[in-house]
Amino acid sequence: MVGSIIGTGVFALPSALAPYGPIALVAFVLVTVGALALAVTFGRLSERVPGSGGPYVYAREAFGEFAGFLTAWSYWITAWAGNAAIAVAWVGYVEVFVNKGHHTWASIAIALVGLWLPAIVNLTGVRAIGAFQVVTTVLKFLPLAFMATAGLLFVKSGNFGAFNASGGSALGAVSAAGAIALFSYIGLETASVAAGRVRDPKRNVPRATVYGTLACAAIYLLGTLAVFGTVPHDRLGSSAAPFTDAMNGIAGGHWAGNLVAVAAIVSGLGALNGWTLICAEMPMAAARDGLFPSAFAGTRGRGEVPAFGIVSATVLASALTVISYTRFTRVFTEIVLLSVLTAVIPYLVSAAAQLYWLAQHGRAELDRRRLLRDTAVTVLALAFSYWSIQGSGYQTVYYGLFAVLLGIPVHIWLKRPHVRPMTPRHQH
Repeated sequence: MVGSIIGTGVFALPSALAPYGPIALVAFVLVTVGALALAVTFGRLSERVPGSGGPYVYAREAFGEFAGFLTAWSYWITAWAGNAAIAVAWVGYVEVFVNKGHHTWASIAIALVGLWLPAIVNLTGVRAIGAFQVVTTVLKFLPLAFMATAGLLFVKSGNFGAFNASGGSALGAVSAAGAIALFSYIGLETASVAAGRVRDPKRNVPRATVYGTLACAAIYLLGTLAVFGTVPHDRLGSSAAPFTDAMNGIAGGHWAGNLVAVAAIVSGLGALNGWTLICAEMPMAAARDGLFPSAFAGTRGRGEVPAFGIVSATVLASALTVISYTRFTRVFTEIVLLSVLTAVIPYLVSAAAQLYWLAQHGRAELDRRRLLRDTAVTVLALAFSYWSIQGSGYQTVYYGLFAVLLGIPVHIWLKRPHVRPMTPRHQH
Protein backbone atom coordinates (compact mmCIF):
# COMPACT_ATOMS: atom_id res chain seq x y z
CA MET A 1 0.00 0.00 0.00
CA VAL A 2 2.67 2.50 1.08
CA GLY A 3 4.92 1.15 -1.68
CA SER A 4 2.38 1.99 -4.35
CA ILE A 5 1.42 5.42 -2.96
CA ILE A 6 4.96 6.67 -2.42
CA GLY A 7 6.47 6.50 -5.88
CA THR A 8 8.79 9.12 -7.22
CA GLY A 9 5.86 11.49 -7.56
CA VAL A 10 6.42 12.87 -4.06
CA PHE A 11 10.12 13.35 -4.81
CA ALA A 12 9.27 15.63 -7.77
CA LEU A 13 6.18 17.21 -6.22
CA PRO A 14 7.71 20.26 -4.48
CA SER A 15 8.94 21.56 -7.87
CA ALA A 16 5.54 21.02 -9.49
CA LEU A 17 3.83 22.85 -6.58
CA ALA A 18 6.43 25.66 -6.37
CA PRO A 19 4.70 27.98 -8.93
CA TYR A 20 1.77 28.31 -6.47
CA GLY A 21 3.89 29.13 -3.41
CA PRO A 22 3.23 27.91 0.17
CA ILE A 23 -0.55 28.11 -0.45
CA ALA A 24 0.05 24.71 -2.11
CA LEU A 25 0.45 23.29 1.41
CA VAL A 26 -3.12 24.35 2.19
CA ALA A 27 -4.18 22.45 -0.93
CA PHE A 28 -2.17 19.47 0.32
CA VAL A 29 -4.06 19.44 3.64
CA LEU A 30 -7.43 19.56 1.83
CA VAL A 31 -6.32 16.79 -0.55
CA THR A 32 -5.23 14.70 2.45
CA VAL A 33 -8.70 15.01 4.03
CA GLY A 34 -10.29 14.02 0.70
CA ALA A 35 -7.86 11.13 0.25
CA LEU A 36 -8.71 9.81 3.72
CA ALA A 37 -12.43 10.01 2.92
CA LEU A 38 -11.74 7.98 -0.23
CA ALA A 39 -9.59 5.53 1.74
CA VAL A 40 -12.40 4.90 4.26
CA THR A 41 -14.89 4.54 1.39
CA PHE A 42 -12.66 1.95 -0.34
CA GLY A 43 -12.30 0.16 2.98
CA ARG A 44 -16.09 -0.10 3.34
CA LEU A 45 -16.50 -1.21 -0.27
CA SER A 46 -13.87 -3.94 0.08
CA GLU A 47 -15.63 -5.29 3.20
CA ARG A 48 -18.85 -5.62 1.22
CA VAL A 49 -17.61 -6.62 -2.25
CA PRO A 50 -14.77 -9.14 -1.94
CA GLY A 51 -12.26 -10.17 -4.63
CA SER A 52 -9.72 -8.44 -6.86
CA GLY A 53 -10.52 -5.58 -9.20
CA GLY A 54 -11.18 -2.63 -6.86
CA PRO A 55 -13.10 0.27 -8.46
CA TYR A 56 -14.04 -1.85 -11.49
CA VAL A 57 -15.82 -4.46 -9.35
CA TYR A 58 -17.64 -1.80 -7.28
CA ALA A 59 -18.86 0.05 -10.40
CA ARG A 60 -20.07 -3.15 -12.06
CA GLU A 61 -21.89 -4.32 -8.94
CA ALA A 62 -23.70 -0.99 -8.47
CA PHE A 63 -24.31 0.32 -11.98
CA GLY A 64 -23.96 -2.61 -14.35
CA GLU A 65 -21.55 -3.72 -17.05
CA PHE A 66 -21.08 -0.49 -19.00
CA ALA A 67 -20.16 1.49 -15.86
CA GLY A 68 -17.81 -1.35 -14.88
CA PHE A 69 -16.16 -1.27 -18.28
CA LEU A 70 -15.68 2.53 -18.39
CA THR A 71 -14.26 2.48 -14.85
CA ALA A 72 -11.80 -0.30 -15.72
CA TRP A 73 -10.84 1.51 -18.95
CA SER A 74 -10.28 4.84 -17.18
CA TYR A 75 -8.29 3.22 -14.39
CA TRP A 76 -6.20 1.30 -16.90
CA ILE A 77 -5.25 4.63 -18.56
CA THR A 78 -4.32 5.99 -15.11
CA ALA A 79 -2.09 3.03 -14.41
CA TRP A 80 0.08 3.30 -17.51
CA ALA A 81 -0.05 7.12 -17.75
CA GLY A 82 0.93 7.24 -14.07
CA ASN A 83 3.84 4.93 -14.82
CA ALA A 84 5.02 7.44 -17.43
CA ALA A 85 4.83 10.22 -14.80
CA ILE A 86 6.74 8.15 -12.24
CA ALA A 87 9.38 7.40 -14.89
CA VAL A 88 9.77 11.11 -15.72
CA ALA A 89 10.21 12.02 -12.03
CA TRP A 90 12.64 9.10 -11.68
CA VAL A 91 14.77 10.47 -14.55
CA GLY A 92 15.22 13.73 -12.59
CA TYR A 93 17.00 11.82 -9.81
CA VAL A 94 19.01 9.52 -12.12
CA GLU A 95 20.28 12.71 -13.78
CA VAL A 96 21.86 13.81 -10.49
CA PHE A 97 24.56 11.30 -11.56
CA VAL A 98 24.38 11.02 -15.38
CA ASN A 99 23.20 13.24 -18.26
CA LYS A 100 23.50 16.31 -16.03
CA GLY A 101 22.79 18.56 -19.02
CA HIS A 102 19.30 16.96 -19.34
CA HIS A 103 19.69 16.14 -23.07
CA THR A 104 16.23 15.11 -24.25
CA TRP A 105 16.99 11.81 -25.99
CA ALA A 106 19.28 10.68 -23.19
CA SER A 107 16.46 11.46 -20.72
CA ILE A 108 14.06 9.40 -22.86
CA ALA A 109 16.49 6.46 -22.91
CA ILE A 110 16.82 6.58 -19.09
CA ALA A 111 13.01 6.72 -18.71
CA LEU A 112 12.58 3.67 -20.95
CA VAL A 113 15.06 1.68 -18.85
CA GLY A 114 13.02 2.70 -15.77
CA LEU A 115 9.81 1.42 -17.38
CA TRP A 116 11.10 -1.86 -18.79
CA LEU A 117 13.21 -3.07 -15.85
CA PRO A 118 10.17 -3.47 -13.51
CA ALA A 119 8.20 -5.01 -16.39
CA ILE A 120 10.86 -7.72 -16.67
CA VAL A 121 10.77 -8.30 -12.87
CA ASN A 122 6.97 -8.66 -13.08
CA LEU A 123 7.22 -11.15 -15.93
CA THR A 124 9.29 -13.44 -13.68
CA GLY A 125 6.39 -13.93 -11.21
CA VAL A 126 4.77 -12.58 -8.05
CA ARG A 127 7.26 -13.89 -5.44
CA ALA A 128 9.95 -11.59 -6.81
CA ILE A 129 7.54 -8.65 -6.64
CA GLY A 130 6.75 -9.00 -2.92
CA ALA A 131 10.41 -9.14 -1.81
CA PHE A 132 11.35 -6.24 -4.09
CA GLN A 133 8.47 -4.11 -2.71
CA VAL A 134 9.49 -4.58 0.94
CA VAL A 135 13.12 -3.55 0.33
CA THR A 136 12.28 -0.52 -1.83
CA THR A 137 9.56 0.69 0.57
CA VAL A 138 11.96 0.78 3.54
CA LEU A 139 14.69 2.50 1.50
CA LYS A 140 12.45 5.28 0.20
CA PHE A 141 10.73 5.90 3.51
CA LEU A 142 14.01 6.84 5.25
CA PRO A 143 14.97 10.07 3.39
CA LEU A 144 11.33 11.22 3.36
CA ALA A 145 11.07 10.57 7.10
CA PHE A 146 14.34 12.47 7.65
CA MET A 147 13.08 15.50 5.72
CA ALA A 148 9.73 15.32 7.53
CA THR A 149 11.45 15.44 10.95
CA ALA A 150 15.05 16.73 11.10
CA GLY A 151 14.60 18.72 7.88
CA LEU A 152 12.10 20.99 9.65
CA LEU A 153 14.91 22.28 11.92
CA PHE A 154 16.60 23.91 8.91
CA VAL A 155 13.58 25.76 7.52
CA LYS A 156 14.19 29.47 6.84
CA SER A 157 11.16 31.74 6.37
CA GLY A 158 12.94 33.69 3.62
CA ASN A 159 12.92 30.63 1.35
CA PHE A 160 9.13 30.37 1.13
CA GLY A 161 8.50 33.34 -1.18
CA ALA A 162 5.03 34.86 -1.62
CA PHE A 163 2.24 32.85 0.07
CA ASN A 164 0.23 32.75 -3.18
CA ALA A 165 2.80 32.98 -5.96
CA SER A 166 0.35 31.96 -8.71
CA GLY A 167 -0.78 35.51 -9.52
CA GLY A 168 -4.40 34.29 -9.53
CA SER A 169 -7.09 33.96 -6.85
CA ALA A 170 -6.41 31.95 -3.69
CA LEU A 171 -9.25 29.54 -4.53
CA GLY A 172 -7.92 28.97 -8.05
CA ALA A 173 -4.40 28.36 -6.72
CA VAL A 174 -5.66 25.87 -4.12
CA SER A 175 -7.73 23.96 -6.73
CA ALA A 176 -4.89 23.79 -9.26
CA ALA A 177 -2.28 22.82 -6.65
CA GLY A 178 -4.73 20.29 -5.20
CA ALA A 179 -5.11 18.47 -8.51
CA ILE A 180 -1.31 18.08 -8.72
CA ALA A 181 -1.02 17.09 -5.04
CA LEU A 182 -3.63 14.35 -5.51
CA PHE A 183 -1.18 12.50 -7.77
CA SER A 184 0.89 11.67 -4.70
CA TYR A 185 -2.08 9.76 -3.21
CA ILE A 186 -2.99 7.77 -6.31
CA GLY A 187 -2.53 4.21 -5.19
CA LEU A 188 -4.73 4.43 -2.09
CA GLU A 189 -7.05 1.96 -3.85
CA THR A 190 -4.33 -0.61 -4.69
CA ALA A 191 -5.04 -2.82 -1.67
CA SER A 192 -8.63 -3.24 -2.90
CA VAL A 193 -7.49 -3.88 -6.50
CA ALA A 194 -5.34 -6.82 -5.39
CA ALA A 195 -7.72 -7.94 -2.59
CA GLY A 196 -8.01 -11.43 -4.10
CA ARG A 197 -4.32 -12.02 -3.31
CA VAL A 198 -4.52 -10.76 0.31
CA ARG A 199 -4.93 -12.89 3.48
CA ASP A 200 -8.16 -12.12 5.41
CA PRO A 201 -9.09 -9.27 3.02
CA LYS A 202 -12.23 -8.21 4.96
CA ARG A 203 -10.06 -7.16 7.88
CA ASN A 204 -6.73 -6.35 6.25
CA VAL A 205 -7.72 -4.36 3.15
CA PRO A 206 -9.65 -1.62 5.01
CA ARG A 207 -6.90 -1.31 7.64
CA ALA A 208 -4.08 -1.20 5.08
CA THR A 209 -5.98 1.41 3.08
CA VAL A 210 -6.64 3.83 5.96
CA TYR A 211 -3.38 3.39 7.89
CA GLY A 212 -1.30 3.43 4.70
CA THR A 213 -2.88 6.71 3.62
CA LEU A 214 -2.36 8.24 7.08
CA ALA A 215 1.32 7.27 7.17
CA CYS A 216 1.90 8.74 3.70
CA ALA A 217 -0.02 11.91 4.61
CA ALA A 218 2.22 12.70 7.60
CA ILE A 219 5.41 12.12 5.62
CA TYR A 220 4.19 14.07 2.58
CA LEU A 221 2.97 17.18 4.35
CA LEU A 222 5.97 17.62 6.61
CA GLY A 223 8.48 16.62 3.92
CA THR A 224 7.07 19.08 1.38
CA LEU A 225 7.00 21.83 4.03
CA ALA A 226 10.70 21.14 4.77
CA VAL A 227 11.67 21.31 1.08
CA PHE A 228 9.72 24.57 0.62
CA GLY A 229 11.59 26.02 3.61
CA THR A 230 15.11 24.83 2.72
CA VAL A 231 15.27 25.48 -1.06
CA PRO A 232 14.85 29.15 -2.13
CA HIS A 233 11.54 29.64 -3.97
CA ASP A 234 13.12 30.97 -7.18
CA ARG A 235 15.27 27.81 -7.48
CA LEU A 236 12.63 25.29 -6.45
CA GLY A 237 10.41 25.68 -9.54
CA SER A 238 13.20 24.69 -11.93
CA SER A 239 14.68 21.91 -9.78
CA ALA A 240 14.62 18.41 -11.31
CA ALA A 241 15.45 16.81 -7.94
CA PRO A 242 14.05 19.03 -5.14
CA PHE A 243 14.71 16.64 -2.23
CA THR A 244 18.34 16.31 -3.32
CA ASP A 245 18.69 20.11 -3.45
CA ALA A 246 17.10 20.40 0.00
CA MET A 247 19.48 17.82 1.51
CA ASN A 248 22.52 19.48 -0.11
CA GLY A 249 21.36 22.79 1.40
CA ILE A 250 21.06 21.24 4.85
CA ALA A 251 24.27 19.19 4.88
CA GLY A 252 26.49 21.38 2.69
CA GLY A 253 28.26 19.52 -0.12
CA HIS A 254 26.73 16.83 -2.32
CA TRP A 255 26.96 13.53 -0.43
CA ALA A 256 23.62 13.86 1.42
CA GLY A 257 21.73 14.90 -1.72
CA ASN A 258 23.27 11.99 -3.59
CA LEU A 259 21.99 9.58 -0.92
CA VAL A 260 18.47 10.99 -1.36
CA ALA A 261 18.81 10.65 -5.13
CA VAL A 262 19.73 6.98 -4.72
CA ALA A 263 16.71 6.46 -2.42
CA ALA A 264 14.44 8.21 -4.97
CA ILE A 265 15.81 6.03 -7.76
CA VAL A 266 15.14 2.85 -5.74
CA SER A 267 11.73 4.24 -4.76
CA GLY A 268 10.79 4.85 -8.37
CA LEU A 269 11.70 1.31 -9.38
CA GLY A 270 9.69 -0.03 -6.42
CA ALA A 271 6.62 2.01 -7.36
CA LEU A 272 6.88 1.09 -11.04
CA ASN A 273 7.22 -2.53 -9.98
CA GLY A 274 3.96 -2.42 -7.99
CA TRP A 275 2.08 -0.36 -10.59
CA THR A 276 3.13 -2.59 -13.48
CA LEU A 277 1.29 -5.44 -11.72
CA ILE A 278 -1.78 -3.20 -11.11
CA CYS A 279 -1.75 -2.26 -14.85
CA ALA A 280 -2.40 -5.91 -15.60
CA GLU A 281 -4.48 -6.96 -12.59
CA MET A 282 -7.60 -4.83 -13.18
CA PRO A 283 -7.90 -5.49 -16.95
CA MET A 284 -7.48 -9.19 -16.13
CA ALA A 285 -10.46 -9.07 -13.73
CA ALA A 286 -12.51 -7.20 -16.38
CA ALA A 287 -11.39 -9.52 -19.24
CA ARG A 288 -12.49 -12.58 -17.25
CA ASP A 289 -15.97 -11.03 -17.09
CA GLY A 290 -15.91 -10.45 -20.86
CA LEU A 291 -15.61 -6.66 -20.40
CA PHE A 292 -12.04 -6.21 -21.65
CA PRO A 293 -10.25 -7.76 -24.66
CA SER A 294 -9.68 -11.46 -23.95
CA ALA A 295 -5.89 -11.18 -24.43
CA PHE A 296 -5.77 -9.51 -20.97
CA ALA A 297 -7.27 -12.60 -19.30
CA GLY A 298 -4.46 -14.99 -20.17
CA THR A 299 -1.63 -15.79 -17.73
CA ARG A 300 1.75 -17.47 -18.11
CA GLY A 301 3.69 -19.91 -15.95
CA ARG A 302 3.24 -21.11 -12.38
CA GLY A 303 3.05 -17.57 -10.99
CA GLU A 304 0.06 -16.87 -13.30
CA VAL A 305 1.73 -13.77 -14.74
CA PRO A 306 -0.64 -11.60 -16.83
CA ALA A 307 2.04 -11.11 -19.50
CA PHE A 308 -0.04 -9.35 -22.16
CA GLY A 309 -1.31 -6.78 -19.66
CA ILE A 310 2.21 -6.05 -18.40
CA VAL A 311 3.80 -5.68 -21.84
CA SER A 312 0.97 -3.65 -23.43
CA ALA A 313 0.86 -1.17 -20.51
CA THR A 314 4.64 -0.72 -20.63
CA VAL A 315 4.55 -0.11 -24.39
CA LEU A 316 1.85 2.58 -23.93
CA ALA A 317 3.72 4.22 -21.02
CA SER A 318 6.87 4.26 -23.18
CA ALA A 319 5.01 5.94 -26.05
CA LEU A 320 3.50 8.58 -23.72
CA THR A 321 6.95 9.28 -22.24
CA VAL A 322 8.49 9.86 -25.66
CA ILE A 323 5.61 12.14 -26.74
CA SER A 324 5.80 14.09 -23.47
CA TYR A 325 9.53 14.75 -23.69
CA THR A 326 9.26 15.91 -27.29
CA ARG A 327 6.01 17.93 -26.97
CA PHE A 328 5.29 19.18 -23.42
CA THR A 329 7.11 22.00 -21.66
CA ARG A 330 6.21 20.83 -18.14
CA VAL A 331 6.57 17.12 -18.77
CA PHE A 332 5.90 15.87 -15.24
CA THR A 333 2.98 18.22 -14.47
CA GLU A 334 1.19 17.54 -17.77
CA ILE A 335 1.30 13.74 -17.38
CA VAL A 336 0.43 13.98 -13.69
CA LEU A 337 -2.76 15.91 -14.40
CA LEU A 338 -3.83 13.42 -17.06
CA SER A 339 -3.31 10.44 -14.75
CA VAL A 340 -5.08 12.25 -11.88
CA LEU A 341 -8.13 12.91 -14.05
CA THR A 342 -8.39 9.32 -15.27
CA ALA A 343 -7.93 8.11 -11.65
CA VAL A 344 -10.55 10.44 -10.22
CA ILE A 345 -13.26 9.05 -12.54
CA PRO A 346 -13.01 5.55 -10.95
CA TYR A 347 -12.79 7.20 -7.51
CA LEU A 348 -15.95 9.17 -8.21
CA VAL A 349 -17.80 6.09 -9.49
CA SER A 350 -16.64 4.04 -6.46
CA ALA A 351 -17.88 6.72 -4.03
CA ALA A 352 -21.15 6.88 -5.99
CA ALA A 353 -21.46 3.07 -5.78
CA GLN A 354 -21.11 3.25 -1.99
CA LEU A 355 -23.64 6.10 -1.75
CA TYR A 356 -26.05 4.14 -3.98
CA TRP A 357 -25.76 1.12 -1.68
CA LEU A 358 -26.26 3.28 1.44
CA ALA A 359 -29.39 4.83 -0.10
CA GLN A 360 -30.81 1.42 -0.97
CA HIS A 361 -29.75 -0.83 1.91
CA GLY A 362 -28.21 1.44 4.55
CA ARG A 363 -31.31 1.77 6.73
CA ALA A 364 -31.94 -1.95 6.81
CA GLU A 365 -28.36 -3.10 7.37
CA LEU A 366 -26.61 -0.45 9.49
CA ASP A 367 -27.41 1.23 12.81
CA ARG A 368 -28.24 4.94 12.66
CA ARG A 369 -24.83 6.25 13.79
CA ARG A 370 -22.88 4.10 11.37
CA LEU A 371 -25.24 5.05 8.53
CA LEU A 372 -24.84 8.79 9.22
CA ARG A 373 -21.06 8.47 9.54
CA ASP A 374 -20.66 6.39 6.36
CA THR A 375 -22.94 8.72 4.41
CA ALA A 376 -21.03 11.82 5.53
CA VAL A 377 -17.66 10.28 4.60
CA THR A 378 -18.94 9.05 1.22
CA VAL A 379 -20.46 12.43 0.33
CA LEU A 380 -17.13 14.05 1.23
CA ALA A 381 -15.27 11.56 -1.02
CA LEU A 382 -17.69 12.30 -3.87
CA ALA A 383 -17.40 16.10 -3.46
CA PHE A 384 -13.61 15.78 -3.30
CA SER A 385 -13.60 13.83 -6.58
CA TYR A 386 -15.58 16.58 -8.35
CA TRP A 387 -13.25 19.23 -6.93
CA SER A 388 -10.20 17.34 -8.22
CA ILE A 389 -11.63 17.15 -11.74
CA GLN A 390 -12.36 20.87 -11.67
CA GLY A 391 -8.79 21.64 -10.55
CA SER A 392 -7.22 19.59 -13.36
CA GLY A 393 -7.75 22.43 -15.84
CA TYR A 394 -9.53 22.64 -19.19
CA GLN A 395 -6.79 21.09 -21.30
CA THR A 396 -6.45 18.02 -19.09
CA VAL A 397 -10.20 17.44 -18.87
CA TYR A 398 -10.33 17.73 -22.69
CA TYR A 399 -7.58 15.13 -23.30
CA GLY A 400 -8.67 12.93 -20.42
CA LEU A 401 -12.35 12.80 -21.40
CA PHE A 402 -11.34 12.08 -25.00
CA ALA A 403 -9.14 9.17 -23.85
CA VAL A 404 -11.90 7.77 -21.62
CA LEU A 405 -14.58 8.02 -24.33
CA LEU A 406 -12.31 6.16 -26.77
CA GLY A 407 -13.28 3.14 -24.69
CA ILE A 408 -16.87 3.18 -26.01
CA PRO A 409 -16.05 1.68 -29.47
CA VAL A 410 -13.97 -0.98 -27.68
CA HIS A 411 -16.99 -1.85 -25.51
CA ILE A 412 -19.24 -2.09 -28.58
CA TRP A 413 -16.72 -4.36 -30.29
CA LEU A 414 -16.52 -6.61 -27.21
CA LYS A 415 -20.32 -6.86 -27.07
CA ARG A 416 -20.75 -8.02 -30.69
CA PRO A 417 -22.32 -11.48 -30.93
CA HIS A 418 -19.69 -14.11 -31.72
CA VAL A 419 -20.93 -15.67 -34.98
CA ARG A 420 -20.91 -19.46 -35.19
CA PRO A 421 -20.53 -21.16 -38.59
CA MET A 422 -23.91 -21.72 -40.29
CA THR A 423 -25.11 -25.30 -40.73
CA PRO A 424 -27.55 -26.38 -43.46
CA ARG A 425 -31.11 -26.59 -42.12
CA HIS A 426 -31.73 -30.25 -42.98
CA GLN A 427 -28.95 -31.34 -40.62
CA HIS A 428 -30.86 -30.12 -37.54
